[in-house]
Amino acid sequence: MKPASIQLDELYVQRDKHAKELRDSGKKVIGYFCCFVPDEIITAFDMVPYRIQGSQNKAIDQADAYIEPMACPFVRSCFNKALKGEYDFLDGFVAPHSCDTVERMYNIWCQNKPAPFNHLINVPHMMGPSSEKFYRQELDYFVKSLENWTGHNLDTGKLRDAVRLYNERRAVLRALYDLRKSDPPLVLGTEITTVLVAGMGIPAAKHIELVKQFIDEVKGRPLPQTQKLPRIFIWGNELDDIAFIKLVEECGAWVVMDDLCTGTRFFWEDVPETADPLDGIATRYLYTHCPRSNVPQTKTRAGDLENRYSYINDFIKEWVVNGAIFYIVRYCDTCELEGPDLREYLNGMGLPVLMIEDDYSTSTIGQLRTRVQAFLEMIG
Repeated sequence: MKPASIQLDELYVQRDKHAKELRDSGKKVIGYFCCFVPDEIITAFDMVPYRIQGSQNKAIDQADAYIEPMACPFVRSCFNKALKGEYDFLDGFVAPHSCDTVERMYNIWCQNKPAPFNHLINVPHMMGPSSEKFYRQELDYFVKSLENWTGHNLDTGKLRDAVRLYNERRAVLRALYDLRKSDPPLVLGTEITTVLVAGMGIPAAKHIELVKQFIDEVKGRPLPQTQKLPRIFIWGNELDDIAFIKLVEECGAWVVMDDLCTGTRFFWEDVPETADPLDGIATRYLYTHCPRSNVPQTKTRAGDLENRYSYINDFIKEWVVNGAIFYIVRYCDTCELEGPDLREYLNGMGLPVLMIEDDYSTSTIGQLRTRVQAFLEMIG
C-alpha cells in the first residue's frame, strides 16, 4: 500500500482518474461548480460529487469563441476543458448562481456540451430568513430533479448519513489545519492544497481515510527545524494549483491559513443535524463565507467590517498570522469589490496586505516573485 501522501499526490495530478474508474464500475458522477452545491444530496443518491476545476497550466484556446475573454478565466478554463472532451465522463452538470459568470456559463455549457443531467441552483445573495426559505425551496427543486432523472426517491436516512459523513470529513480537515498552528507549522501550504484538491474528485469516505493516514504520517515526521519566517494568510477565490502557494513558501514564508473557495470556505462549518436534513443543509450552505454574499449591515463602518470579517479575525489570531496575501483571479468582480474592504479591516488590525490580481495561469508565477519577495522582506 502506498503512503497516503503519495496517493494524494497522484489524485491531485490526475483528479479525474478515480472518478472515471468509479463511472466505469457503474457509479454516476455529478460535476458541479463552487461551494453552494451540497455534496450530501448527491451522495445520498449514491452518486459521486465531482468539483469541477480548470487548468492553470493549459491555454484557453477554444472557450473564447463562446464567451468574451474579459470574463472570469477560471470559468473559461473549465469550459475550455469541457469543449475538449475532458469532462465527457460526467453524468451530470450542476451550477449554482454563485456569480453572474457561472450562471451565464451554465446556459452556454448546456447548449454546447450538455450532460445527461443538467441543473442550475439559484442561490440568494442576501442573507436572512426569506433567503433561507428561498434556498431551501431551490434544494427541494434540485432533489425533485434528481428523483425524476434517477427514478428513485431521496432516502432521508441516507441523507442523514451523508450529513454525518461530510461533517466527519470537515472535522478531519480542520484537524489537518490545526497542524499549521505550531511554529514552524508541521505541514506545508502546498501539501494542504494538494490534499484538498485531491479530495474533490473522490468519495468522501475515501478522502477521510487518506487524510487520517496523512495526518499520522505528518505526526510521525521528525520535527522541522525552528525557523522564524513570516506566517501568511491567503485570501481569494479559486486556487486549485500549488504553484502560487509554492512560490510564497519558496520566497521565505509559511502559508498557515486561508479563506479560499478551494480552502476553508467549502468545509469549515458543519451542517447542523436537523429533523429534516435539508433544513440544516440549506442553512449551512447559504451562509458559506463568500464575497458574493451580502451580510446584513450594521450602523457603523467599523461594526459592519467586524460583522463581515470577524471569522477571519479568529483565523488571524489562532494561526498567529503576520501578513495577508490576496490572490484574486482577474475579472472576478465579487473579489475585486470585496478586497479593499477586507484590506481596510486587516490593516486596522495592524496586518499588512499584498493584493495580487492574476490570470489563473501558472505562466505568470515568475512575474509575481519580485512582488512577493518585497512584501515578505517588509514584514520579515
